[in-house]
Amino acid sequence: MSAHSTAIGVSSKRGVWGGGNEPLKASYGKLMMWFFLLSDIFTFAAFLITYLAIRVSYPAYAGPATEFVGSNEYWPIPELVFDAIPFVHGVHAPLVFVGIMTFILIASSVTMVLAVEAGHRNDRNDVVKWMLWTLVGGITFLSCQAWEWSHFIHGSENGVVLNYINGISQNVTETVFGANLLVNEYGPASFANLFFFITGFHGFHVTIGVILLFMVFYQAAVGVYDRRGHYEMVEKVGLYWHFVDLVWVFVFTLFYLI
Repeated sequence: MSAHSTAIGVSSKRGVWGGGNEPLKASYGKLMMWFFLLSDIFTFAAFLITYLAIRVSYPAYAGPATEFVGSNEYWPIPELVFDAIPFVHGVHAPLVFVGIMTFILIASSVTMVLAVEAGHRNDRNDVVKWMLWTLVGGITFLSCQAWEWSHFIHGSENGVVLNYINGISQNVTETVFGANLLVNEYGPASFANLFFFITGFHGFHVTIGVILLFMVFYQAAVGVYDRRGHYEMVEKVGLYWHFVDLVWVFVFTLFYLI
């Protein structure tokens, strides 16, 4: 090999590894967002695997669905637990409300895609418009989840008679209404614990996402990204928001459908 070709090879290596390059054409900011999302994937995966492990440790209710009542002996039927709709009393609508929540979150992911596309075109007005719709979707989802939590905590009008061990290790038999971390009318205590923890952890991510969405919406509206000459921040927040939506699909599937 000639000295000239060797020099070219060394120069080429320095050009690749000497800094200032974007792996896979991704900027430093987007690369760090991918690293964060990858770590969060492991966290959510651990929680959902834990849920499945506890879920399969309990038998499913074997009787007719019309005769289902909560018990510590078997896992509840999700469509009979989550069957209420706000402002509609006495209507049995299995998973309708959580289905509406899911649709709202997925729709917000679509508007986020449109905001990112508008950012690629440097179209400030479209970015602001679609970011606003995404923000509305995120806030609506959180509001729906707050109502669902409230209904889950307060429970049904009649409650369920359960035998359980209370906080001071005494065996208690009483009528239980709703759910807390010790007992719930729907089934084993772990059912409510997992519901609060997993949906709450996801809700925390959505809350952080809503804050980020508002920041990007405001900065786009006042022309910050126009002065920078690019809308990359919209894309980075979009990656986070799509991740939050994707995680909810798994939470919805495992918690509400299985």
